[in-house]
Amino acid sequence: MLKDVPHRQWVFSIPKRLRIYFLFDRKLLAKLSVCAWNVIKRYLKSGVTDTDAVPGASIAVQTYGDFLNFNPHLHAIVFDGCFSKDGAFHMTPGFMREDLEEVFQYEVLKMLKKEGKITDVVIENMLSWRHSGFHVYIGDRIFSYDQAGLGNLARYIIRACFSQERMVYISAENSHDGTAKVIYTSKDRKSRKTFNSMDWLARLVTHIPGRYEQTVRYYGWYSNKSRGMRKKTDQDNTIPAVISNEISSKELRQNWARLIQKVYEVDPLICPKCQGAMSIISFIEELDIIEKILRHINWHLDLRNHDPPKPVISDSIPDLVYDFSDSQIPAVDYWNLFFSCSACSDAGGHRSISKNFIFTSDFLSSFIMLVNEENPCFTHLLGW
Repeated sequence: MLKDVPHRQWVFSIPKRLRIYFLFDRKLLAKLSVCAWNVIKRYLKSGVTDTDAVPGASIAVQTYGDFLNFNPHLHAIVFDGCFSKDGAFHMTPGFMREDLEEVFQYEVLKMLKKEGKITDVVIENMLSWRHSGFHVYIGDRIFSYDQAGLGNLARYIIRACFSQERMVYISAENSHDGTAKVIYTSKDRKSRKTFNSMDWLARLVTHIPGRYEQTVRYYGWYSNKSRGMRKKTDQDNTIPAVISNEISSKELRQNWARLIQKVYEVDPLICPKCQGAMSIISFIEELDIIEKILRHINWHLDLRNHDPPKPVISDSIPDLVYDFSDSQIPAVDYWNLFFSCSACSDAGGHRSISKNFIFTSDFLSSFIMLVNEENPCFTHLLGW
């Protein structure tokens, strides 16, 4: 089934805090697979010049860790490029894993909020973590002539949840306390754990798929619809021409940045009032200059440290009391986007529009001055 083109292994994992939702609602696993596909599709399409190019992926859902602990994650066999309409395969340049993790985090949190599993408070708290807990791994390129490598990868993503070779069963008669046990060795052979036989079975049954539940899904060029359409025209077995990618890393970065803007549903280069196109004319990073400009437009960012808020005294006694005094979670970084466009304002002066967002600390904390291409007015953007 795998086409004669280069592939890569992709692995998507989520933080421990979110795994319990998938344990008690396995339907979310299918939606998690869609989140990963959205990230793969957007990135691979940003690396080719053909806007109609189609990537392909086979994504397998795995819910087990090394000792059968519940750890939902995704293993995928992904094209290392995209197919164009003429059947040619265009390679994709290198990857930016940090950006992929950020977009995957956004997709998963948005999905869980839509399903009613988490709230904005949970999202804000998780966005403030120094390490998000989301991880995207991309393996080395596997060429089509390496059939052994592709075969090993295909078997790995659909492997069983445990290995019988690493499991030792001790019956109740041979156990010192009269209780049957299972001794299981880790995959790297460096550690082992002993389980009560009933506890082992309890862990095992949590990984049994539900009725009619699919654990492997095919997307893009590998989807059932796409394969069926090619079989009708007898084009499914043709050997594609592999074309090396001519997009520079700078162009790829720009394309990917535009896609990230679409994901976050905001484009800072578009005037929010008149929808005119704007371009970056300078980057201002000096703090004193930033404060001077903000004061000039009557909007000042107070960067001084503040005392903690005073505790709220209440007569009611809560049912649960949580002590977060030893918490290592950093505070949420709040950033503000401030826009001002004179092309669409009243004759008396600028009309300001402000929007609040929550970003991770990976974003540049710089002040960018923008100018409308069609109208000679300045627009200011802080925190991008």
